[in-house]
Amino acid sequence: MASNLTQSIQGNKLSINFSGELTLYTITTLEKLTQEIRFKGISLLVLDLHKVSYLDTAAAVFIVNLEEEYNKQSIKTTISCFDKKLLATLELVKMQRIITNLETEIDDNKSSFLQKSVVKINQYLNGFLFFMEFFGKIFLTLLYYLKSFKHIRFKEIMFELNESALKALSIVALTSFLIGLVVAFQSAYQLKLYGANIFIVDMLGISILRELAPLITAIVIAGRSGSAFTAQIGAMKITQELDAMKTMGFNPFSFLVLPKIIALMIALPLLIFVADMMGVFGGMLVSQVDLGISYEVFLDRFRAVVDAKHFFIGLLKGPFFAFLIASISIYRGLIIKNDTQSIGINTTKSVVESIFAVIVCDALFSIALTSLGI
Repeated sequence: MASNLTQSIQGNKLSINFSGELTLYTITTLEKLTQEIRFKGISLLVLDLHKVSYLDTAAAVFIVNLEEEYNKQSIKTTISCFDKKLLATLELVKMQRIITNLETEIDDNKSSFLQKSVVKINQYLNGFLFFMEFFGKIFLTLLYYLKSFKHIRFKEIMFELNESALKALSIVALTSFLIGLVVAFQSAYQLKLYGANIFIVDMLGISILRELAPLITAIVIAGRSGSAFTAQIGAMKITQELDAMKTMGFNPFSFLVLPKIIALMIALPLLIFVADMMGVFGGMLVSQVDLGISYEVFLDRFRAVVDAKHFFIGLLKGPFFAFLIASISIYRGLIIKNDTQSIGINTTKSVVESIFAVIVCDALFSIALTSLGI
């Protein structure tokens, strides 16, 4: 049934009579007709909907807007209708309008610095509590793992080892080699000024084994494997694969989370070992070319002045760094919302937060070990 609009005037009262079906597809025509109405000498307006057979929400918004617009023009406007369904639709639109206006007022009232600070602190606190809950689930699942040897998913762990360790071997080796070259080259210039060329071995050995190799390796893995964990789990959440696993009775923490964490905790010490060798080799190369220290002299000095504890301290940091990187990256993947933009945002956050956590952990290691005299 087509929609129509007629008008009738009685003194200072104007009635706009709607009829037919008022829908999204007819309100454009009705809007043009209402704009042609003259309101000179009119103080009372009635929007008559008695002959309306159907009203969708778009048309209801149009009617409510008309009522508000004419009321602002000092024309008392009322809606006349007896159909309960139509009235319910109009009330729904009006209630939503009130809620939207209240939310806008609340947002405007939050303009003060103190209120914004409280909101931000509350968001960070909630995020921290959710992260602690995630940590708790990891440890509970780990206890279930340790109950029986058969619970450990060796196939998934080996797959993640291949992805996180073997495929990352080349980039970690190259990065560490270049770091060794750069550190040795920059140090060589200063050492030559004082004729202390041989002390480059002391500096390279301790700095690379104890600090640079673990830290650089962890940063590379955070950017490479950590971001992959976040994107992979986030994509699985968007495609509802995680929900499907839960429906079929599989625990995502047992099948996805723990294998990644365990594999990375095994892989990182191995990668740090490779980084140690490549970093020292890069420094050895510069020592030979720039300072004239032969490989034999370099290695003899290295064995004499660099204690094995520096090597083991560097390896010891690996599992801690790996646990932080994997847990933060997986957590970020699990909180991704159902849109692709959220994947990019949380992947970026996972890398930044993982690197920050690794640096903080390394600082705590340095403070603790120095205090213990190690």
